[in-house]
Amino acid sequence: MRKIASLVAIVLGAIMIIGGVATWFVVTNTLSDQNITVAEDADCLAEDDVNGPFSAYCEAKIIDKHTLDTTGGKTYAELDREDPLRETAMNSAFLQASLFTSVVAYGVAAMAIAMGVLFILIGLGMRDVGGMRETTTTTTT
Repeated sequence: MRKIASLVAIVLGAIMIIGGVATWFVVTNTLSDQNITVAEDADCLAEDDVNGPFSAYCEAKIIDKHTLDTTGGKTYAELDREDPLRETAMNSAFLQASLFTSVVAYGVAAMAIAMGVLFILIGLGMRDVGGMRETTTTTTT
């Protein structure tokens, strides 16, 4: 049973790593295809291409700053329904949510990769412990 559990852990770990890496590349390619550049007045990664978690985060933060500057510090929900700036705030919220979703996707991908490595190490550890146990049993008999 230990050998089966070890093999299952190693296979699941490999699948998680492959899934995490694939997710990372899909999100990176999708962001890159949008040709977004972090605004020049951003607090971080100014004028960098948005193609990773940090640049996506920085662009989302500067979009929020620009929107609040435009709306006088009000969010979409705080603006009057008839305010013409409400559509700008709505688009801003949508863009920020999209960028923050990509940041979360990168985090999930990284966690899947880390968990995959952990599963493989656990599987290999179970295999080593089983091998040591069999060697000890054979030596003492």
